[in-house]
Amino acid sequence: MLKKGSKLNSILTGSCPKCQKESMYLDKNMLHLTKILKMNENCSHCGLKYQIEPSFFYGAMYVSYGLNVAIGISAFIVSYVVLSASLKVTFISIIASLILSFPLVLRLSRNIYINMFVSYDEDFKQ
Repeated sequence: MLKKGSKLNSILTGSCPKCQKESMYLDKNMLHLTKILKMNENCSHCGLKYQIEPSFFYGAMYVSYGLNVAIGISAFIVSYVVLSASLKVTFISIIASLILSFPLVLRLSRNIYINMFVSYDEDFKQ
């Protein structure tokens, strides 16, 4: 499932979508909030330029929106439907889950977005 060459491997590990040999980010730890979006300019193995065009990752906002909606709906179902919490507690749980998942959503949305446009190149050897 997470074998090299799969989109899922590149998305979950944050590795270069073309060669999957290097992390796209300067700091792999997504909990360092000041460095969460700091990316390398190019991949040192295959030379892929991560910011394909100016403002390329603005499109990741749409992916981020979809991920946040999915997290919010999941939090609603768990707290209101499964746990039978009040609407006030449900609202608080939705907000808390969105705040706690913020770093993960930022990285995942960028990873998903760049993987929509760049595919793994198995013939690339270096």
